[in-house]
Amino acid sequence: MTELRTDRLLLREWRDDDLDPWAAMNADPQVREFLGGPITRAGAAASIARYRAGCAARGWGWWAVEVAGSGEFIGFAGLDPIAEGAPVSGVEVGWRLARDAWGHGYATEAARPCLAYGFERLDLPEILAIADPGNVRSHAVMRRLGMVHDPTADFEDEDGKKVVWRIERARWSDDR
Repeated sequence: MTELRTDRLLLREWRDDDLDPWAAMNADPQVREFLGGPITRAGAAASIARYRAGCAARGWGWWAVEVAGSGEFIGFAGLDPIAEGAPVSGVEVGWRLARDAWGHGYATEAARPCLAYGFERLDLPEILAIADPGNVRSHAVMRRLGMVHDPTADFEDEDGKKVVWRIERARWSDDR
């Protein structure tokens, strides 16, 4: 399993002791505002099992994110294949952080090595990000990463409208 590091963060394999902070984070209505609302501890445990399985099968996926200096679990970031049957295809970059980790630049910092991994190790031609139109915090991260909104790819699913952002390998730079 691959680990990714930045100056302040470690993106790593999920551990059993991540369940408590992950469940607490996903019970927070503000964290889950654009994700269908809070989920139960059982739902949080099931998501960790899915993330572990994806990482084990591919060697990459949704990694747990911790603050390198303290070891504090603050959320997840990574790459994931877009589900079959979705109106767009490819690989998505994403992140979700505990509310007390917001406003520190962690989402952008965690997403950068994910993009680097996707372009340099997986040789992807482009990477997408998908968000609710109202999720302006995520849209700001996408802009900081050099992603561009593609309104022609926006779609609706069971959770409502989604906006699609893209970045091509040729436009990507890890020094943003």
